[in-house]
Amino acid sequence: MWAPVKTWINDRLPVSAVVRWGLEEDIPGGSSFAYVFGSVNLILFLLLAVTGVLQLFYYVPTTDHAYESVMYLRLQVPFGWLIHGLHYWCAQAFVVMVGVHMAQVFIWGAYKNPRQVTWITGVLLLLLVAAMAFAGPLLAWDQLGYWAAEVGTSIAGTVPWIGAFLQRFTRGGETMGQQTLSRFFILHVVILPALFFAFIVIHLAAFRQSGSAGPWEAEKRKQAGRFWPDQAYRDILIASLVIIILAGLCVFWRAPITGVADPLGRSITPKPAWSFLFLYQTLKVFKGSWEAVGTVGVPLALILLLFFLPFYDRNPERNPRKRPIALAGGTALVVLILVLTVLGQLSQPAAQGASTGPGSPKGVPLEHGARVEPNAVAEPNKSTAILSEKVASAGVQKGRELYRSQGCAACHKIDGQGGTTGPDLSNEGNKGRSADWLATQIRNPKANSATSIMPPYSSLGQEQVENLVAYLLSLRAGGGQTAGEQEKAKPVARGVESRQLPASGRQGPPGEAATLIGGTKLGHALFADYCRSCHGLEGTGKVPNPGSEKGIVPGLNPVDPTLSSDDPSVFAVNIDRIIQHGSVPKGPQPAIYMPAYGDGMTLTQPQIAAIEAYILGLNGVDRAKIIQPGMSPERFFLWTIVAFGVICVTAVIPFLIKK
Repeated sequence: MWAPVKTWINDRLPVSAVVRWGLEEDIPGGSSFAYVFGSVNLILFLLLAVTGVLQLFYYVPTTDHAYESVMYLRLQVPFGWLIHGLHYWCAQAFVVMVGVHMAQVFIWGAYKNPRQVTWITGVLLLLLVAAMAFAGPLLAWDQLGYWAAEVGTSIAGTVPWIGAFLQRFTRGGETMGQQTLSRFFILHVVILPALFFAFIVIHLAAFRQSGSAGPWEAEKRKQAGRFWPDQAYRDILIASLVIIILAGLCVFWRAPITGVADPLGRSITPKPAWSFLFLYQTLKVFKGSWEAVGTVGVPLALILLLFFLPFYDRNPERNPRKRPIALAGGTALVVLILVLTVLGQLSQPAAQGASTGPGSPKGVPLEHGARVEPNAVAEPNKSTAILSEKVASAGVQKGRELYRSQGCAACHKIDGQGGTTGPDLSNEGNKGRSADWLATQIRNPKANSATSIMPPYSSLGQEQVENLVAYLLSLRAGGGQTAGEQEKAKPVARGVESRQLPASGRQGPPGEAATLIGGTKLGHALFADYCRSCHGLEGTGKVPNPGSEKGIVPGLNPVDPTLSSDDPSVFAVNIDRIIQHGSVPKGPQPAIYMPAYGDGMTLTQPQIAAIEAYILGLNGVDRAKIIQPGMSPERFFLWTIVAFGVICVTAVIPFLIKK
């Protein structure tokens, strides 16, 4: 029955000829597990394409709905967790396997004449992999992807002469927004895959034209094997093993959930994707006028080094033992990239620590819960120079809170507290810079320095910028705290300026944060900054609260049973009302009350969502619980293992043993 159909198709299309062209290949020296990486990469690309297309059925490429659509796919679409997980982990594995494949080709000397075109198209495919790894993370519009793109486009802006154009072009404007997402979407979904497919065809055609290089020993090359079925079985075995590992990662190590992108909440350390960390770390070496060397010189030199390798290494010898200089140079390059990647991953801003209150010794946190006792005072910091009353104004206090809420300490240091990416601001008030210069630096840093990688804070209003400038001008060496902060004052919650008490109990509707899936890692950091001093380490409570009915601040681990729920959405709504609108505990005169972090805009909604996710986690409830798995992830992995075993037993292993 099949024969007439096959004949009819082959009379009109060269299907059999194409299949024979793809499978009937002689391999000098016979098949080997060393040759599986090319096929594994092809299978990973096809898996990425399939899972990418499936995600497009649910993805909404807008800043308002991108994150929610991704989380809907992951949590509420049957097998959506698998589709997204495979796409995420395939992307990570693809970068690694392409690098391994190129390393194997380099060691075997398979880039030499007549295989120059095969190598060059391989280098171009490597660049396309890097481009896809750069554009992909932003599409989720989460914290990790947003700040990776922010750093990447800022680095592009430092390219001499065309940097400003490149940054505006990639972002679609001066700042990250809908235009940025749209451009990255079309790049990642249409342009790059089309180019990738075209170069894969050229790469395979060049490979078949020149043939497999085989082993470097001439004697071994005299023997030959066949791609089908000899090499194909080995390729299938290793590719199946890779897919098993990817499925295991999807089940036991889910793709990270970092929360929706929050341009105003800079609590996350901005870094590029891990595959670019070696360049990120390299940039730290080249500063000032040398910055272009890191942004342009090093990447360009690396690309040219790889691209023209077959032309400056024209020695026909392929044996690695007889190519010590080439092998040593390649090994040194790989080791350097790996070391820089690890250093980039481990690099963090200097420990920011808890915010210190007026007169508090460095490193001693001020209570974040707002206290209402009228006689509470703090001892002035005698080591700090007392500034004039004019400087210690309300604007300075508001500027300090803006400095905190905008995440400036992630990059800048004041009195030893904060990051090291940007300049130390401890003595900013003595540097002679005008208020206009500082305001311009905040709104548009490149207007003062074309090579600045500081993001523009164009969303801040005029009054906010003026307050922030006033705070910066008030800073003196050894005195990150202003005179007003050194005076006797009531301790207040971090970022809470109003002394007006919130109404007792849960007031008002839940905020936007209740509908967002926050990241627990970010929530942990925010909890330590804003909540731990009152609710205790990891929310265990038992912090004294004189004047309240219970005498202590309620613990969050475990939380009040009336707030808890096995349904993460219900649980989030219950605690969101309190975080948004605040609450006063019962009692004649409680010393500590819950500030209204949402109404007071002390925290952004994504930050509140992150804290809520962390609190749910403390109580054994996963905020990102899979609602509609389709099949239990653990059961799916078990069946995947069984399928792999069947493939090995019935096909691959008997064939390999026979051979």
